[in-house]
Amino acid sequence: MKVKPRDIAAILKSLDPKIRAVLVFGRDDGLVRERAEKIGKQIAEDLSDPFQVARPSLADIKEHPSLLLDEVSAISMMGGRRLVRLEGAGNESTEAVKLVLGSDQGDGLLTITAGDLKPTSSLRKLMEGAKNGLAIACYEDSLQDLMGLVQTVLADAGLSATQDAVAYLVENLGGDRMVSRGELEKLVLYKGAEGGQVTLADAKACVGDTSAMGLGQIAEAVTAGNLTGLDRLIERAWTEGHSAIPILRHLQMRLMRFHQARGMMDQGMNASEAVNKLRPPVFFGERDRFMGELQRWSSRKIEMALDILLEAEIDCKTTGNPADVICARALLRLTKAAK
Repeated sequence: MKVKPRDIAAILKSLDPKIRAVLVFGRDDGLVRERAEKIGKQIAEDLSDPFQVARPSLADIKEHPSLLLDEVSAISMMGGRRLVRLEGAGNESTEAVKLVLGSDQGDGLLTITAGDLKPTSSLRKLMEGAKNGLAIACYEDSLQDLMGLVQTVLADAGLSATQDAVAYLVENLGGDRMVSRGELEKLVLYKGAEGGQVTLADAKACVGDTSAMGLGQIAEAVTAGNLTGLDRLIERAWTEGHSAIPILRHLQMRLMRFHQARGMMDQGMNASEAVNKLRPPVFFGERDRFMGELQRWSSRKIEMALDILLEAEIDCKTTGNPADVICARALLRLTKAAK
């Protein structure tokens, strides 16, 4: 069964006991791991417990496809349901997973993690079509996802945050969930056991050198029409090992912010009023630059830019042409349009 985004939170909290297997896949490796672990911990609180949790290797499954069903069917030595974790799976695991879904032996739960499976993937198609299986897609965090993560991690630690601090964190955390969570946990440690309120200075002190900051600078160079800056930043991004998709996604998120503001301006608000309405808010230190760049972009121009970025992302995934070339060409085109 293909899981809709709005249903994911409920599944992570309480999984239907009739579900026999869950596939968690996507480009965001951190989010894939986090969601698979949350589901697994509904069965076994300690995921390293050898008596309740089995972790067969892909090599073993390839050699003995029935092994996966044997593990799911086995009785836990400590009582309760048994958890079987298959990590880094691909289409080579399809037949073994099919055996699990087609059997009612045992009551174990199989969790499967995988990378960015295409819609044509046999494993993905199997799980999306199964009545007793779930397929959960994980992609880079949106602005709303990041805001929710920031608020959750800080609240769990007994911390609150100023609007400027939240805005800074959202704009400077990365697209990988585990990296973002790690940065936030550093911030929690920085604040210490006394708790209190996270200020913009606190946020900058702890989250000032992330990969997302570099991607944010690329997005800002594009929307500002800064060709010289873009050339330098994109060269550094390739050197540091960044890939094309997160760069395109970061620019998409910035342009979506512009689009929201422009939509309110088209309904009669002035630029200042529209920017004040954005959530997460534009923090004070970035406000003047954001408003200056906003003037370069009409609603129609933003829509065309988003179409170009979407086309570039599809081309990166489907054409087989070098993704860095496709990405750089789209960024250059949009930077010239802004200039």
